[in-house]
Amino acid sequence: MIYDVSHRTTFKYAAMVDISQHMLHLAPRASPKQIVHRHALLVEPTPTVSKDSWDYFGNASTYLTVEQPHDTLTISSHARIEISDAFAPPDPESTIPWDRMAESLAAAKSTLEIQQFQFESPFTHSTSALEYARPSFPPGRPLLAAAADLTHRIFSDFKYEGGVTDIYTPVDHVMKERRGVCQDFAHLQLACLRALGLPARYVSGYLLTHPPEGEEKLVGSDASHAWLSIWTPGHSWIDLDPTNDLLPTNEHITVAWGRDYGDVSPVSGMVVGGGAQKVDVAVDVRPVEVRRE
Repeated sequence: MIYDVSHRTTFKYAAMVDISQHMLHLAPRASPKQIVHRHALLVEPTPTVSKDSWDYFGNASTYLTVEQPHDTLTISSHARIEISDAFAPPDPESTIPWDRMAESLAAAKSTLEIQQFQFESPFTHSTSALEYARPSFPPGRPLLAAAADLTHRIFSDFKYEGGVTDIYTPVDHVMKERRGVCQDFAHLQLACLRALGLPARYVSGYLLTHPPEGEEKLVGSDASHAWLSIWTPGHSWIDLDPTNDLLPTNEHITVAWGRDYGDVSPVSGMVVGGGAQKVDVAVDVRPVEVRRE
């Protein structure tokens, strides 16, 4: 599948901003499963400094400084991405028992690279995640079968509802209220898996959405999405999407991964001045047909 993705973030400030600095994670990540054919950024006003780099986790990042006084800042990202159909997830029942992960990690070639995702991170702190996770992980159960069961339970037990949390809402609060959005559910499942000593990482990106039957898809109506990946010996990293109760295949577009949202926020930074601000985000994911010679 080939997609054209656009992501526009507009900041409107109550007063003039004298200077602003931002870190962007908007360039889709290349991988064996995902080819990035092109990517471009447009920032208005034009930045004084724009520097592309790679972060600690190997994600493409861009650092911006805007020194021109402004009361509106618009950051637009446009990309064409190809997702391979050849990377279907394995049969969950064929994976190793989850409680043999320690010995599997000891034999892995990139042990430290994997183990860094075993530990609690700022957005995944929880005192109740382990108790919630245990019913999905009886002794000897295949790792991916257990993880998929946990994905299903989160989908069934929690209500997707925007506006009731923000990115700083603790996992334990989400567990108590039983509602939230994709970032909340990804952080919750990460907290559960890491409480069991299982390596799992946060993934940010986009999801192809489908309009109701008979209706046209509205331009800009898509949104950023979040899910997670679990290290599965013999199969590398396998994606899990608790918001939609599935193992992603070719309709999830990866932008970046890290320990949690704090590592891969699409747009972060600071401003001098500005006062109150309003943020508007518009995302569009469109399948495209490319004629091959």
